Amino acid sequence: MPWIRILPDPTAMALDIRDFREADRAALIALWEACALTRRWDDPNADMDRSIASRDATILVGTLDNDVIASAVVGHDGHRGWIYYLAVSPDRKACGHGREMMAEAELWLTARGTPKVQLMVRGENETATAFYNALGYERQDVTVLGKWLMPSPEAD
Repeated sequence: MPWIRILPDPTAMALDIRDFREADRAALIALWEACALTRRWDDPNADMDRSIASRDATILVGTLDNDVIASAVVGHDGHRGWIYYLAVSPDRKACGHGREMMAEAELWLTARGTPKVQLMVRGENETATAFYNALGYERQDVTVLGKWLMPSPEAD
């Protein structure tokens, strides 16, 4: 059988993925809100500020034609990597951009010698769970416990 070169789909556009710039702030918050990632007790500006201030975290921004359409907040604690705020603009779902962002986040962690990556998915989010399963992520046998160290905004 002769060798056939399969050319990439010319209509499929790969993201330009880069680190956060302050000019991205409003667009990222709008993206996170459009993807229902924000909660009234989580201040996305404060989350960004903590990531920016940390040596062990970054905010990856995915753009197409200079428009912010995807994100991932990535960090590590020296033992495990964590990924938060994986988002793709709702009008760009199912284009492979979530996979691109996850691959870039995993590369960022691998470059820092992080042996394992974890993430949390809300129990009712079956779509996200299926997405991560397709990328090779497996349910872990752990219980996540939490405690508010400041007054809980949920108590308002």
